[in-house]
Amino acid sequence: MSTSTQASVLLIYTGGTIGMIQNPDTGALESFNFDHLLRHVPEIRQFNLDIFSYAFNPPIDSSDMSPSFWAELVGIIYSNYERYDGFVILHGTDTMAFTASALSFMLEGLMKPVILTGSQLPIGALRTDGKENLLTAIEIAAAKNPDGTPVVPEVCVFFHEKLMRGNRTTKISAENFDAFESNNYPLLAHSGIEIQYHRHFIKPYNPDIELVPHYKMDSNILIFSLFPGIQPGIVEQVLRSPELKGIIFRTFGSGNAPRFPWLTEALTEATKRGKIIVNITQCSTGSVKMRMYETGRQLLEAGIISGHDSTVEAAVTKLMYLLGQGFSADTIRAKMKESIAGEISV
Repeated sequence: MSTSTQASVLLIYTGGTIGMIQNPDTGALESFNFDHLLRHVPEIRQFNLDIFSYAFNPPIDSSDMSPSFWAELVGIIYSNYERYDGFVILHGTDTMAFTASALSFMLEGLMKPVILTGSQLPIGALRTDGKENLLTAIEIAAAKNPDGTPVVPEVCVFFHEKLMRGNRTTKISAENFDAFESNNYPLLAHSGIEIQYHRHFIKPYNPDIELVPHYKMDSNILIFSLFPGIQPGIVEQVLRSPELKGIIFRTFGSGNAPRFPWLTEALTEATKRGKIIVNITQCSTGSVKMRMYETGRQLLEAGIISGHDSTVEAAVTKLMYLLGQGFSADTIRAKMKESIAGEISV
């Protein structure tokens, strides 16, 4: 925590479009350092805040994001946790929802704001969306209640006037400024002339909980989507892979799959061998309800567990996190059906 009476925020620059500048000779976008970012957004200095920065060196494209970088972010936040009131992570948009979801699990007991943001246009572009996203994310990260507690004590994504729970967020557009959505959970805040917080949807603050960092993620998993015409040989070969520990199984509608005997048998054999298979819907909104139709009940009988209304990003990172903790298969199956960081509605 800063020694002054002002709130303190740490900006963590990982890379991404918000920190890119156009090469005047080639026209290509290239990374530039964090000091340049401050020069392009001098308004940052107008905040009545203590603002400090940390930059990845070199910056990374979000397409290169990996569990090792998530662990690095966890370490940065944990080592600075008592020093700052909130954290803003500048991140590329392509994998921002994955990082936000991962951090929500890896930062167990988090009771301070960790706000991820970025932009669709570079910060130096004339029509950039980066300035508003950055400035509002800083304001949210520093926001306190009258009793001094943080307004938003959780991992969030702020983008285009919307504050969303991080592990409920998905990127929906590669071109629009309104690039992220929280389809199955209400927004935590809207920003307009003022920032309107929807406090009954925000995780409540608990002063008795301590931050417990987790650094290990096991990525021996696969996202597997059903489609009409899917072939037995390929599915069976994937399910028999000895390195594979878990599958995020993207099914139709409310969690349905074709009633092919070969598919049911292959899935049943896989779960008996200890593979953890989590059923989530391919639909952008809604939840898995495997008891609704026979096409879903067959999956229950095969040992597949419901991912409820989880996003792909949350299901992937949650499974990686639980596998990384070394839990038994039965414990992981039980925890995948529970909400451990507000990631599903049960």
